[in-house]
Amino acid sequence: MPDKRNNSNINIKNKSASFEYFLLEQYEAGIVLTGTEIKSVRESKVSLAEAYCAFVGNELFIRNMNIAEYKFGTYANHEPKHDRKLLLTRRELNKIFTKTKEKGLTIIPVRMFVNEKGLAKLVIAIAKGKKLYDKREALKTKDMKRQMDRNDD
Repeated sequence: MPDKRNNSNINIKNKSASFEYFLLEQYEAGIVLTGTEIKSVRESKVSLAEAYCAFVGNELFIRNMNIAEYKFGTYANHEPKHDRKLLLTRRELNKIFTKTKEKGLTIIPVRMFVNEKGLAKLVIAIAKGKKLYDKREALKTKDMKRQMDRNDD
């Protein structure tokens, strides 16, 4: 019988992240989840669109990440948008903390996946917001690439 935890095909991306921000550095972090939350993650019922990370004390939390309620959950079901703790080494946390003290830098989630051990992991990035003209430039290059691909066929 195959192991149900081995769902390494779960790959939830924050599509607006690379459009809204310049991604400077990326880190892979563990995330503290309850039982019904991990079950919803395995069903890919997660939205990273409005999520961001913030320090509370000297710990890093992800805020505004929507994990839909588990449909078979009972009274022990979770809140969809509560803060969840991220698991990183102290060295990584200190490095991220000093980087985000710089003006204009923030921490955003880029991708969430379940590894081969069945653990939920979150790829976070230190990012700098793009200006409107940068976004227009990104759209132009994307459009030109699409045109080139069409012409090649």
